[in-house]
Amino acid sequence: MTIDFKAEVDKRKDAMMEDLFSLLRINSERDDSQADSTHPFGPGPVKALEHFLAMAERDGYKARNIDNYAGDFEFGVGDEVLGIFAHLDVVPAGSGWDTNPYEPVIKDGKLYARGSSDDKGPTMACYYALKIIKELGLPVSKKVRFIVGTDEESGWSDMDYYFTHNGLKDPDFGFSPDAEFPIINGEKGNITEYLHFAGDNSGAFTLNSFAGGLRENMVPESATAAFTADFVLADLQEKLNAFITEYPVTAELKEEADQFVLTVFGKSAHGSTPEAGINGATYLAKFLNQFAFEGSAKVYLDLTATVLHEDFAGENLGVAYTDAKMGPLSMNAGVFNFDKTSADNTIALNFRYPQGTDAQTIKAGLEKLEGVSKVTLSEHEHTPHYVPADDPLVATLLSVYEKQTGLKGHEQIIGGGTFGRLLKRGVAFGAMFPDYTNTMHQANEFADVEDLYRAAAIYAEAIYELIK
Repeated sequence: MTIDFKAEVDKRKDAMMEDLFSLLRINSERDDSQADSTHPFGPGPVKALEHFLAMAERDGYKARNIDNYAGDFEFGVGDEVLGIFAHLDVVPAGSGWDTNPYEPVIKDGKLYARGSSDDKGPTMACYYALKIIKELGLPVSKKVRFIVGTDEESGWSDMDYYFTHNGLKDPDFGFSPDAEFPIINGEKGNITEYLHFAGDNSGAFTLNSFAGGLRENMVPESATAAFTADFVLADLQEKLNAFITEYPVTAELKEEADQFVLTVFGKSAHGSTPEAGINGATYLAKFLNQFAFEGSAKVYLDLTATVLHEDFAGENLGVAYTDAKMGPLSMNAGVFNFDKTSADNTIALNFRYPQGTDAQTIKAGLEKLEGVSKVTLSEHEHTPHYVPADDPLVATLLSVYEKQTGLKGHEQIIGGGTFGRLLKRGVAFGAMFPDYTNTMHQANEFADVEDLYRAAAIYAEAIYELIK
């Protein structure tokens, strides 16, 4: 049987985009301030989950909501189960958008909205791929379980809960449409480690507060410091003007309530590729570090400005490591919190590390840093993951990719973490194509509309090849 999957996607383009727009309009950022027993990550992720599962019910699936943590539905028959893992939560929109991040718009063939590429756009492409197989009545010998989570961008508590409470056996193999083609069959480990500092400081320059970063897996777009200084505003502004002329940042300085308030603006990026961003927090520290701060403030600023600044491989930190297959460790200085009245101020460092090193080894290196009172680890850690290139899952997905694109498939290992690693035989597959512009976790996030349609056709054929 020969099926033109591209033609089948063409028939459903309008419906697919209509469903995607309705999902993108939902602000599904995690909001712990509104979390409760029925909204574990706040109301937004729950609303997106309910919307998606209602769409599945509309299309004839029996959908399940697992206590507002995650949801699933199944298709097909057989003992073996193909798992498809996607997520409906998004990182905070942040600032710097040219359009409303939750009112999707298409301009020049690009769909702009938070979640368009990570991960609502690819999720919908994959959903419509399975919809094609269902509507055509194609014969299958395995089940597909389509699973959607609501906490992928934070701690993966959604999947922890799902695997404990869903009541079904785990899928035998699977993929996540949350990365890029041709395939991601290896992922580095992922751990956040926190540097702790005291807050005492005083003198001609006193740091009252320093804050930057929205999430540990995002490069801080901006950071703000409040401080007193032995300066008049005009002189400080002159120094700031010289600084922003030399470095790729902008800044705003004002004087209020007997203190200076300075915000430095850089550029956000995904925490797995910190070199793609401009860290507003480390640049802010770099500017402030020229002044005579004392005590813990001096330690905090100096370490941020001279050790963390652009130390993407952890070399200054003394934790750099490279594996021949998985490549080098990477470090993102993601969240900064300092208050002079606090005895416990922190910097959150997000590490993506290859096989050959581990969280405790990194921690031991960080504990050697001068002025750091202690180092602690996040509750959630993902160890390195790899599925061999000759595994039938990998081989099948690459074969379909090559057939539909005419491009040579090859294995890839990334620093980003996807739900593909939830299964021993799990990978990430699409939906971004080679040479795409990566705007994940950035302002003006977009997905190429035609690429989403292309991905849907690839997903349809790939799913069918895996379960026929």
